[in-house]
Amino acid sequence: MIVTLTANPAIDRIVSVDHLAFEDRAYILSTRESAGGRGLNASRLVHSFGGKTIAVITSGGKAGRRLQRLLSDCGYPVRIAEVGNETRTNLTITDHRGLTVNLNEKGPEVAKTEITGMESTARECLSGAAWFLVCGSLPPGVPASFYGKLIALARKRKVRTLLHASGAALLEGIKAGPSVVTPNQSEAERLLERSLLTRAHYLEAAQRIREMGPQSVVLSLASRGAVAAFSDGLYEAVPPAIDAVCPIGSGDALAAAYAWRMEQPGAGGAEALRWGVAAGTASACLSGMNFATLEQTQEMYRHVEVRRAE
Repeated sequence: MIVTLTANPAIDRIVSVDHLAFEDRAYILSTRESAGGRGLNASRLVHSFGGKTIAVITSGGKAGRRLQRLLSDCGYPVRIAEVGNETRTNLTITDHRGLTVNLNEKGPEVAKTEITGMESTARECLSGAAWFLVCGSLPPGVPASFYGKLIALARKRKVRTLLHASGAALLEGIKAGPSVVTPNQSEAERLLERSLLTRAHYLEAAQRIREMGPQSVVLSLASRGAVAAFSDGLYEAVPPAIDAVCPIGSGDALAAAYAWRMEQPGAGGAEALRWGVAAGTASACLSGMNFATLEQTQEMYRHVEVRRAE
């Protein structure tokens, strides 16, 4: 069982346009809404791969009720921690070339009693879990230490943890020693307070982050694949060249596929890394922030090369 936590979910409004260009008009081709958030995205992919998952989310106001309706036929259990203020709505605008603009609300202000309720809901779901994926931003009012607290709780219960976050929540969560942390390049740059420009920079960054607390690090590099720091050394996963259509969410696919593969008997970090990059790359080929199926990921997996970094 893979349990995911989305502390700050959203209704994702996804608008596809003919083209995006500075100071030029674009024509809307389609608009749709979906339940969004890194943890929900991860549960969606795990479920589509045939894995068992429970998604823990917050929900508040009319937008929260709409979010719950969007999840009513998702096919996997969703546990709700109610909050008083409105669930946020995010806007994504993308064109056929893969150019994308994201406009995200910060999220609802969460009271101390509601934080306790979210923690209790997550705690209840950890019984029997193999993995706990702590994902996304924290809404206003939730301290940066919250993810670290949950990671420590999961570790006491012998549940492996994956941290997929940014900013102060990433830094504080890392200190709690998660099983794996999966930052993207910009998140790693902010964490380390330096630019990452070359292969040597990426590998050094993965190792430096691992020295900060997590057992393993998978540094996502978009079309360049990923590098990883494991207990037995550094690895890199190189995908084939693709024409990315909508890369938004590919990092969520990578994190989810990594945990899904690690839950399988006999799987190791390098194999899970290959699956993660395959899922992220295959998902980037799809329009409208969709996630690759197991079959699409298997096909991409054949073309992803994983090797030890020299």
